Amino acid sequence: MDIFLISDNQVTQISETPDSAPAQGFLWIDATHEEIAANPEAWRDAIARATGTQIYEPHLTDAINPNHPSYFDSTQDYGMVIFRKLSLNGDADNVTDANGSSTLESTAPQSATVESASSKRRIPAALSKLATQPVMFLIMDRALITVHERYSRTISATRNRLLDFCNRSEKALHATRLPTSPEDLLLRLINAMVDQYLDLRQPLTTQLDRWQRALLDPRRPFKDWLALLDARIELRKLENLCEEQHDAIQELRDYFVDTEDGLEISRAKDLLLVRIHDVMEHITRVLNHARRLESSIESAVQIHFSAVAHRTNEIMRTLTVITALFMPLTLITGIFGMNFNEMPLLKNNAGFWITMASMGVIVIAMLLFFQRRRYLENQIIDRR
Repeated sequence: MDIFLISDNQVTQISETPDSAPAQGFLWIDATHEEIAANPEAWRDAIARATGTQIYEPHLTDAINPNHPSYFDSTQDYGMVIFRKLSLNGDADNVTDANGSSTLESTAPQSATVESASSKRRIPAALSKLATQPVMFLIMDRALITVHERYSRTISATRNRLLDFCNRSEKALHATRLPTSPEDLLLRLINAMVDQYLDLRQPLTTQLDRWQRALLDPRRPFKDWLALLDARIELRKLENLCEEQHDAIQELRDYFVDTEDGLEISRAKDLLLVRIHDVMEHITRVLNHARRLESSIESAVQIHFSAVAHRTNEIMRTLTVITALFMPLTLITGIFGMNFNEMPLLKNNAGFWITMASMGVIVIAMLLFFQRRRYLENQIIDRR
């Protein structure tokens, strides 16, 4: 468990849990699920001594639940936010997907597929990065408590920056602005987590563009239908995840507004609202992008089946024309194949050539008729 005391232009790392809340600044207490699960009651008592706030039992249970969705709740003493962040390569070994199912995450970013431990589905590499894990934030008057899996890139990066602050000179500290409140630090962490979703837009778009080109390629039939179905499932999970995140952040915004004591919003509170609106806008962008990708898949599938149906119609039209051309020729050959003793042209030396010429004239006349009726379309003209 890492504990930092953050005040004006000063960061101090505390090795042991303090016995009282700080008089100035605020505490950032960072813990993992394993640390809490080892002894939940002892951890809650330590937090109560350091902050003067007792965490309720249901929230303590939520803190160690790896499948908890994005959620917000509040009491008279603190607010609780659970935000599902992306679990990128190098994060926890056992993570959960966007729907909360247990998943084994790939450790090779360039691998073609990832196998789900629960449903044994094979997910394309671009969509395998949608595995998520919950991060709990407890917002108190002079403390921010974070609870997450064994490794979190966002938490680790913020922790390293604060450690750098501890070693910087006073002049360097004035050049960089520290978080001014637990709410400020909370929004910085959530904003960094949301930006990870924004970074997924390009690989997701590239993956779906490849599928769209494969769907519309007339030279090779599309066979990767299971991967396409899995992509739709993952995008639907991402859409549901973003909706849950947006609702949680919206309730967090209402909590910030409702806890304002003064009649007018202070400048610090106004800055927090600007930050939280920016986070909500980023979540909305991810949500809209997921919906656009899902709509693109639907459109590509519909175009694919339309192209297949059009190609089938072209083949059937060609076969129908060929059949129509040979029907009169078959009739003529059938007539001359009758077993009659006396038939016109049968014993004529020029009868064979007259029959062949007649058959050729019939074919040419039918081709001209089909061309005039536009039953046969020139492929070159069609392409133009």
